[in-house]
Amino acid sequence: MKTSIKILHWTPRIICILAILFVSLFALDSFAPDLTIWQQIGAFLIHLIPSFVLIILLAVAWKWEFIGGILFTIIGLGFSPVIFWLNYKMNQSVWTSLGIILLITMPFVVAGILFIASHNKKKRNRSSAMQNK
Repeated sequence: MKTSIKILHWTPRIICILAILFVSLFALDSFAPDLTIWQQIGAFLIHLIPSFVLIILLAVAWKWEFIGGILFTIIGLGFSPVIFWLNYKMNQSVWTSLGIILLITMPFVVAGILFIASHNKKKRNRSSAMQNK
């Protein structure tokens, strides 16, 4: 595999893993001293549900790059207005809310686009290899 194809293959996967880890950090808010250990574990697992869904989507994208790329792009773009609005209601700052969007949803959009680009590059590479035979 060419170096450019390897880079395009691994970059969206690494971005997704890092973004999922970042989103998972928010689950740590579920720990509170006034709750029992079982309530804390239950709340922690409930807060990790988005991360579990994103891990499943990453598995899909790992196997089928084009479909995964479309899903990640749609999720990133689809959740951007929701996350923007919720944060804007809390902090009343457009710029802070846009910054939060850049941190939370845009990595998934970028990864989705890179998954699609990787799929297309591999497809072109296969077809040119077939023509050269």
